[in-house]
Amino acid sequence: MTDTLPDRLSSDPRSPYHNAELLERGIGIRFKGVEKTNVEEYCVSEGWIRVAAGKARDRFGNPLTIKLTGTVEPYLRDADSSE
Repeated sequence: MTDTLPDRLSSDPRSPYHNAELLERGIGIRFKGVEKTNVEEYCVSEGWIRVAAGKARDRFGNPLTIKLTGTVEPYLRDADSSE
């Protein structure tokens, strides 16, 4: 597999942007220069991430998310740890 990350990725298996193989390798997200561990979905070209809004759930049991805008920098965690 190449080390290029997609422009958009989601951790929700129902999403068309979900990639289980890539998520198993470990993806890290830097948002505005700060490491984020609670990212549900991201888009580099549009400059946003979706994070869970606390413990709130919708009527189907899915977490409620908030869309934050800013600079998004995804990276592979396994490649970062080998340096």
